[in-house]
Amino acid sequence: MSCPNCKVKERTEEEKKNLINRMNRIIGSLNGIKDMINNDRYCDDILIQLSAVDKSIKSLANIILDNHMHTCLIEHIENKDYEIVDEIVDLFKRFQ
Repeated sequence: MSCPNCKVKERTEEEKKNLINRMNRIIGSLNGIKDMINNDRYCDDILIQLSAVDKSIKSLANIILDNHMHTCLIEHIENKDYEIVDEIVDLFKRFQ
């Protein structure tokens, strides 16, 4: 999907592979939770798995944020595009 007004972030094939692998594990975990619900598993068991998925998603978000700070942010500041600071502040607000 191409969008002329959308920002893009080029990633190496290795970066994409690592991010997709993490996503696939999260999706697998979510499918496992769906099976647990269908199989009437005990609430605590499901909640523990949901907590694990939540941590996995936060970990993935932190990896992407770390990369963003070390690449995109620096690039924008070097180009004297300081609007990126507002973008970062908004991102941190969403993380709370």
